[in-house]
Amino acid sequence: MAEKDLNELFLDTLKDIYYAEKQILKALPKMAKAANSDKLRAAFEKHHDETEGQIDRLEQIFELLGKAARGKKCDAIEGILDEGKEIMEEYADTSALDAGLLAAAQAVEHYEISRYGTLRTWASELGLEGAVKLLEETLSEEKKTDEALTQLAESEVNLHAEAA
Repeated sequence: MAEKDLNELFLDTLKDIYYAEKQILKALPKMAKAANSDKLRAAFEKHHDETEGQIDRLEQIFELLGKAARGKKCDAIEGILDEGKEIMEEYADTSALDAGLLAAAQAVEHYEISRYGTLRTWASELGLEGAVKLLEETLSEEKKTDEALTQLAESEVNLHAEAA
């Protein structure tokens, strides 16, 4: 068996995040619908639109590599999204629902930040400058989304959950 290298690891991880983004794209409308806070709903809707752009950038990277854009099942994102579904079921109609949804969304963001940061570093090491630029753009968006969610949690959502 041939020894696997960083090129293969990069491609495998790219497939992983591609699958993850597709799953996130499906989950965000459900999270938006479940949210009580108009601001949280708007944040989920905004991130849905951003996620579509992120998927497009991933497809551009696959194209740069001369590979078909295909996902590889990602157990990590499946688990994170399952936790979000659990929160929607167990905390439906409670004041803590939005705090739980927001926490689940941040778990997704942290996963994405980790993956995109790693991919960007590897792309740089592999001399894939076009991919570096695309990954950096997505990483920046993910960090901004995480910061916006933190701000929303601290200014509104967590306070509402405590008040009940």
